[in-house]
Amino acid sequence: MSANAPLSFVHRFEPATEAGAPPLLLLHGTGGDENDLIGLGRMLSPGSALLAPRGKVLEGGMPRFFRRLAEGVFDEEDVRRRAGELADFVREARETYGLAAPVAVGFSNGANIAAATLLLRPGTFSGAILLRAMVPLADPPAVAPTDTRVLLLSGAMDPIVPGENAERLAGQLRAAGARVEHRLLPAGHGLSQADVSLAQGWLAAPAEAVA
Repeated sequence: MSANAPLSFVHRFEPATEAGAPPLLLLHGTGGDENDLIGLGRMLSPGSALLAPRGKVLEGGMPRFFRRLAEGVFDEEDVRRRAGELADFVREARETYGLAAPVAVGFSNGANIAAATLLLRPGTFSGAILLRAMVPLADPPAVAPTDTRVLLLSGAMDPIVPGENAERLAGQLRAAGARVEHRLLPAGHGLSQADVSLAQGWLAAPAEAVA
């Protein structure tokens, strides 16, 4: 299957090389593209299929997954629309590449669109690793509860995501039925080796493990 199948997002796809490894959906931060998190995906789950779309929104020429009005202030109407687009893309890609529901791995803006998709289109992901995520929707809709595993990794010294905001996101996800493990790391907004180690361990844990 071509790695450049014409789907609704510009994307990069790497087929699985190990049977049973969970497919990963890699969602970059502001200014990134479909190549940014490929190396991280390979580290987190060697042998997994990797699917990495490029955000469609441009902010000063930098790709993002949805519009924002200011730092930390999101255009929530656009968030809702773009989360639907991402969920539709995942469905297309699963059909095209023969994938199981992926684990979303998102950083910053990519983590925020993943969180919004968990809240708006439950069932799109089999799990999610949210790196430096914040609340994408002030008042998410009530949805049928899911049992999705979520690892939320926040930085105690993050100048962009206040600790209260990350805690509120964890609460929203739990209210939607997700099994959330939230860790506050001695880090800023950038990723650390602790993020990688925790994410590796979380992915390797049995799906029925209690978060």
